[in-house]
Amino acid sequence: MKTTVGKVGAFAAALGALLLFAATARAEDEVVGLSSGDTAWVLASAALVMLMTAPGLALFYGGLVSQRNMLSTLMHSFFLLCLISVQWVAFGYSLSFASGGLVGGLDHLFFRGVGQEGAPLAPTVPHLAFAMFQGMFAVITPALITGAFAERMKFSVFVVFSLLWATIVYDPLCHWVWGGGWLGALGTLDFAGGTVVHISSGVSALVAAIVIGKRSGYPRRMFPPHSLTLTLVGGSLLWFGWFGFNGGSALASNGLAAHAFVTTHIAAATTGLAWALIEWAHRRKPTVLGAVTGAVAGLVAITPAAGFVTVPAAMIIGLGCAVVCYLGVNTLKPRLGYDDSLDVFGVHGLGGTWGALATGIFATTSVNAAGRDGLLYGNPGQLWAQFVGVAAGWGLAIVGTAAILGAIRLFTPLRVSEEQEVSGLDLTLHGEAAYNVGAGVGTERI
Repeated sequence: MKTTVGKVGAFAAALGALLLFAATARAEDEVVGLSSGDTAWVLASAALVMLMTAPGLALFYGGLVSQRNMLSTLMHSFFLLCLISVQWVAFGYSLSFASGGLVGGLDHLFFRGVGQEGAPLAPTVPHLAFAMFQGMFAVITPALITGAFAERMKFSVFVVFSLLWATIVYDPLCHWVWGGGWLGALGTLDFAGGTVVHISSGVSALVAAIVIGKRSGYPRRMFPPHSLTLTLVGGSLLWFGWFGFNGGSALASNGLAAHAFVTTHIAAATTGLAWALIEWAHRRKPTVLGAVTGAVAGLVAITPAAGFVTVPAAMIIGLGCAVVCYLGVNTLKPRLGYDDSLDVFGVHGLGGTWGALATGIFATTSVNAAGRDGLLYGNPGQLWAQFVGVAAGWGLAIVGTAAILGAIRLFTPLRVSEEQEVSGLDLTLHGEAAYNVGAGVGTERI
């Protein structure tokens, strides 16, 4: 009897030890190994950010231009999805995230060393997943700039400019902030791209609009959107995709991702509502264009702050964004007289700047222990770090964009001929029409 009891006891002890070992191993696995949940979320987020470029941004911009330039505008976003993806794999990721000084080194050319193991900056996610998630940010950033020169830039110039801009402006700035560069070391906070994406694209858009010049007839001639329906669809897809843009930047399927999801949504909703109300008071009529523009501006402003501020602070940031961007689009632009066709600077440049600075005011470690407190929580130095980041983003965008366009102009005109501009770029540059309404009429067999 004692022997039997002893055997049962020994078996129970061994089983307990085995279960304890398994539990410990599983816990260690979850800490230092790959996480299927984190991987799935980052991959889904990468797909959501891709959706933002095409069809989201493509339709948002496409509806705002004239009918004869619809396809050329769609082509900008779709073509960049192809071009910058190749650039990113070839050398863009390496310049952004490999170790280096002012720019990353060449360790990851053609994704060398980027495999299924955990990423250096996200150990629970495969390096490949992290790299492609970041690649979708690299794709959409130059696509945002295209709204400034819509309806007048030569397609060949657009291709060369975009490739050079991604290499000379985006990749170094990304390295400075996220890739171990000097702004990150300084303490500049940018959760999902307020400086890296929106300031760089918005300020570059302003420079491009000034250097390339105004559309023929601007501002005497009106340039109404040809389809606000498409713009609303595109704006809604941008809002949808932004949950991956900001939520995915947590790089894990966790509470921080949920927090960024909520702050992203409430900021967009607040800005869209406030913009419509401001417009209603100012122009006596709230418009679809105003509401969707406001929502996109709110998404821009919360991007650098999404994982660093509380939900009420996100609403304040959204409200401030409505005032800043509304004045930028409706007051600053007419007074200065530049022709930023689709208000890229007013929405992304100013919205990104406000959001980056607001992060320095409202950031709190109660949201993200890895972050830093802002001005309201006793750390004025964070606002200074944000200001330095904003100044660096503005400076690199201005100098880089002006230099690239100036160099290209030495070899070829930047814009199409006046005849091509009047006829529309769809037919003159691409040989296609967006709407063949009468196609097939009169050709039926009898």
